[in-house]
Amino acid sequence: MTGILGGAFDPPHAGHVALADAARAHFGLDRLLVLVSAAPGHKRTVADAATRLELARAAFPHDDVELDPYERTIDLLRARRFDDPLFLIGADQLAAFPTWKEPEAVLELARLGVATRPGYPRERLERALDELGRRDRVELFEIEPHDLSSREIRARIAREEPIDGLVPPDVDVLIRSQGLYRSEAGLH
Repeated sequence: MTGILGGAFDPPHAGHVALADAARAHFGLDRLLVLVSAAPGHKRTVADAATRLELARAAFPHDDVELDPYERTIDLLRARRFDDPLFLIGADQLAAFPTWKEPEAVLELARLGVATRPGYPRERLERALDELGRRDRVELFEIEPHDLSSREIRARIAREEPIDGLVPPDVDVLIRSQGLYRSEAGLH
């Protein structure tokens, strides 16, 4: 089974790695494909796609890491035709999943592995699941909470605060050596 973890990874952080590790353990994945969105349709990025790809390769050195040219998940799934794909998302993304482009079609082409954490409001997940016609294509798995966001990491870097332990060590080295996210522009 192929697990697919997509995102902007601007930058990738310990929460992303923890989600991938928990998914490997829970689902017994044969392969993890990390897809770095070249131009996310839902958010603006600070670092360019090539830099974010380099950072993701440093964060996931033993996985397949590629640039994803598709803005929307359904477009990727239609173009790539994976064998038994499991699209990995967090609980917040599941809560918003009914608003994605063609969510029912996404569930026809892939199953969802949804990482939940202790204390996340179960009613938000249930509400999203109730809106989906293919609830059987969604499996929840629990991860340890990591209260991290790429936005907060960029803000810490811009304030010249340490990010030790918040990002994988090789990602930290790249951020420092390339001077990434040091300006106010990195706070978006």
